[in-house]
Amino acid sequence: MLPRYYCKVSIRLNSTFSKIVENAPKISDNENWLNSLEIPNPASSLISGNKSWKTGDKFPFEIISNNDARNFKGQRFIDLKASLRYFTSINYLQEFNKHKHKRSQGNFIDVRIVKCKSGIGGNGCISFFRDANRRIGPPDGGDGGDGGSIYIQAVDSMDSLAKLKTTYIAGDGENGATDQLDGAVGKDILIKVPRGTVVHWCMDPKKVREYVQGKLQDSDATKDKSLRSILENNMLELKCVATDRYRQDVPHIQMFRNSYEVGEGWIYKGQTEEFHTSKDWFKDLKEKVKLYDYDLENAEHYQDTIPLFGIDLDEVSNEPICLLKGGKGGLGNMHFLTSLIRNPRFCKVGRNGLEQHFMFELKSIADFGLIGLPNAGKSTLLGAISNARPRIGHWEFTTLCPTIGTVSLGIDEPTFTVADIPGIIEGASQDKGLGLEFLRHIERSRGWVFVISLERPDPLSDLELLINEVGGLEKVETKSIMVICSKADVHPEVTAGPESTRGKYIKMEEFCSRRGWETMPISALRGENLEILKMKMFQSLGGRVER
Repeated sequence: MLPRYYCKVSIRLNSTFSKIVENAPKISDNENWLNSLEIPNPASSLISGNKSWKTGDKFPFEIISNNDARNFKGQRFIDLKASLRYFTSINYLQEFNKHKHKRSQGNFIDVRIVKCKSGIGGNGCISFFRDANRRIGPPDGGDGGDGGSIYIQAVDSMDSLAKLKTTYIAGDGENGATDQLDGAVGKDILIKVPRGTVVHWCMDPKKVREYVQGKLQDSDATKDKSLRSILENNMLELKCVATDRYRQDVPHIQMFRNSYEVGEGWIYKGQTEEFHTSKDWFKDLKEKVKLYDYDLENAEHYQDTIPLFGIDLDEVSNEPICLLKGGKGGLGNMHFLTSLIRNPRFCKVGRNGLEQHFMFELKSIADFGLIGLPNAGKSTLLGAISNARPRIGHWEFTTLCPTIGTVSLGIDEPTFTVADIPGIIEGASQDKGLGLEFLRHIERSRGWVFVISLERPDPLSDLELLINEVGGLEKVETKSIMVICSKADVHPEVTAGPESTRGKYIKMEEFCSRRGWETMPISALRGENLEILKMKMFQSLGGRVER
């Protein structure tokens, strides 16, 4: 802890009665501080500064090197690589997507890449007390103010990322001043996001566009490949903090500041750097202050990390989470007065902040998600069983953004939520139609409801297509599955045979029963079987709703 006895408010009050700065650190105070500096214990720093964050969904990665190499703080780094698709958004690359579908989402934005920059610490001050009877008094240069930090907080009052800016820049700390006054602290930035947002570290979108454009110009390498496959098959190398028990076995991406090296970062007045570095007294001081720099870097290395899988803000944050920490302010010359250094004409510069890009990804929190082809009747069903009023039409892609409705079983009875997402077509996994980007809104859902229209020629083939597009049976069977056959009231004139509505439903029922899935026919327009459907959906949640 740096020696300091009074706050700067007290300094202003005392200056009314005396021009002499009474609270400048004494020689013995500074020498005791310098002699007490030591290389910090990394383990104790990790324990005291550990914060438990819930992380996003895991994805595969490969460790490139893990040779147990450690830096001076005792931290072990590992190099790993993972698919580029996890560190960017395909929404920012639509100019390269030959299958893109023009859509209008209004004010609903569920992915936003934001550039964040924390503030630079202010420089220390080189100053000496002066009055009428003393030309040069003791050093009284104050410390620079710390740079502002970037914070994030999940709130219930938002349901979209539309209000997020593209850039957030925290304020820089101001330089220290005479009379031992510290510089003002830089302004912090608080980014409020909806509950259910996952924050990932990501690449600069401009660099990703340049990379993808270069790949697309190589016609042989990208022949018959989609934009998604280009991102999937190209790997990004990252330096991470090795997993340990303080990190809960989750790799953390290490972010690095472009600050001065340990032992550097001095500001000189009156004499050059060469003059100071040639003096033994300064060499000795510099070696001791190196330990202070070690301590700063140790704190930065621990603070400047983010989980590889992102930070999952699935609950309202009671306190803001620090995303990027501002730079520490530099030391004023008052800290360098010793028995050998009576007139320290030097101080320390402030530490740099961090500039990084982060991807904010909103995942709606609903108990059920509706999955179906375009115009399968999902929106009609949602409007019939819930309080939602989705847009309904007879053309494909009527639903262009997720809609969440609350389903009530009656007065004073439990409720649950259902999310409707845009229709999925064949090739959606290759970004045809509206792609699969909206699947994020039902990833958290405990149950998936496949809505299959019996008006279609082969409803069973439609179900198999949807299963393949959303990830196959292996992924589907991780959820509680229901198959709802909509438009069961169409073609009443065909009463028998495999082409009849009943024949199509029987084939669907046989397919679902083999997998233990609940299935039932409905007519949303006529309100047939809707009350039974709501009860079965509630029962598939185990008769309970998590809130």
